[in-house]
Amino acid sequence: MKILRFLIVILILGYAGWLIWPVVSPFLEGAAPSVAANRAGAEVTTDGIPTAILWVGAGALYIIAALLLGSGNPRAALAYLLGFAADAALRLAIDRGGASGPADINARSADMAAPMTTGGVDPTWLILGALVVVGVLVFVASRRIRRVRTPGRLAV
Repeated sequence: MKILRFLIVILILGYAGWLIWPVVSPFLEGAAPSVAANRAGAEVTTDGIPTAILWVGAGALYIIAALLLGSGNPRAALAYLLGFAADAALRLAIDRGGASGPADINARSADMAAPMTTGGVDPTWLILGALVVVGVLVFVASRRIRRVRTPGRLAV
């Protein structure tokens, strides 16, 4: 179970890094915060909420979930669920509105790396499906195993 937890933590951290890289990269290049806001699509709002807040919030919640899962805390599933909700709201709002934002930036970088054929299925739904599968794995790996202690024996 520890190996599964370790692999899931690495997977979540990798996805969170991929998700928030367009926001973080301008700061590493020494650019102004307005450049990061432009890359995040901060001018595009989803029912009054800037997409940059959803974007960074989803990435932060994924990182928190990975850290909680790595330490064996069962609250990792809740943090992952909240991160997934923010990520799903962001992806579906951008996909529905046709706006430029993190999904477009990530899609462009993925298109440049390797052309992806999905067989007529929207990549947004494939990504959300994969995130649901990872969420189930987080739930399974974050459950605490309670050891039964018989009278007269110490629990090890």
